Amino acid sequence: MINLIKQLAYLILDVHYQEENGKIIAHVAGVRFQGIEQNQILAEYQTTVSDVAPYESGQFYKREMPCLLALIEQVSQPYDVIIIDGYVWLDGVQKAGLGKYLYDHLNDKKPIIGIAKNQFCDISDEYAVWRGHSKHPLYVTSIGIDTLQAKDMVSKLAGEHRIPTIVTYVDRLGRQYEL
Repeated sequence: MINLIKQLAYLILDVHYQEENGKIIAHVAGVRFQGIEQNQILAEYQTTVSDVAPYESGQFYKREMPCLLALIEQVSQPYDVIIIDGYVWLDGVQKAGLGKYLYDHLNDKKPIIGIAKNQFCDISDEYAVWRGHSKHPLYVTSIGIDTLQAKDMVSKLAGEHRIPTIVTYVDRLGRQYEL
């Protein structure tokens, strides 16, 4: 477990898919940043992964994992924590989600925080994080870092709305890469 301090470097990742000539292409974006309440962007990363596996219900990690790993391989600067768009644990404790599979594939183990926008059927409200004035929470799961610390960090991430500013930023970066 790690203690959250403001000097940690975070790597947040996002993947966008599109079809080109009958094949699925993934545009992967990553942002390395410091600071929770005020995010200082240290670096931006982008890559494209061609011929991505088709979506399989219940097997999302098979599609997303190679994309995330392709971007992580490009990052030579140090980072302490990875943040993904999705779940680490589908039930909060033992049913592996994308984040757990990613953690298992990392040679250099880093804590992973998963931020999900939709509630998975097996996840309880104890993983909910309410931000801004939204009627809908985010769901936070983690590995290598205490879930309560991860939830507290997500609740304090910069931005007044449900979706933290850095999450919106990396999402836009991936969508811009599609152009």
